[in-house]
Amino acid sequence: MVFLVLLFVVVPIIELFVIIQVGEAIGVLPTIALLVADSILGSMLMRSQGRVAWARFNVALAEGRIPHREVLDGALVIFGGALLLTPGFVTDVLGIILLLPPTRALVRGLVARRLLPRIVISRFGAPAAAAAGSARAGGRRGRPGGGADVEGTATEVDPPRLQ
Repeated sequence: MVFLVLLFVVVPIIELFVIIQVGEAIGVLPTIALLVADSILGSMLMRSQGRVAWARFNVALAEGRIPHREVLDGALVIFGGALLLTPGFVTDVLGIILLLPPTRALVRGLVARRLLPRIVISRFGAPAAAAAGSARAGGRRGRPGGGADVEGTATEVDPPRLQ
């Protein structure tokens, strides 16, 4: 609730205050031109950084690694681009922080340190809380699909590479 109040009430008020202050300092038309220019430059920066993040994601998949860093980078690029497209100088500064690689790496580290302690994975990939809940509900923990043994064979197939 507090986050939503900040997002939808406080941030727009701060943005309007800063826009009015800049408009009084440099004039209305230069302020509008500056807001349009930073939105255009922001969209160009978002496009280029998005392509870089996508390329790194594909490299990680090709190497057989889990692309956790690349996925987080992609999400930060999307949020940064959205902030840059939003009119206002404060959101533009936050958007640039998320789009530039050195500052994005700092934010990625902060986000990862904040989120990683909250993520717990059980042995079969289901969240630990869900596995514990099914065990309390009378289900068998540790066996996917209700606990039946399945026999069979598997063949590994390489998918065709997409161009």
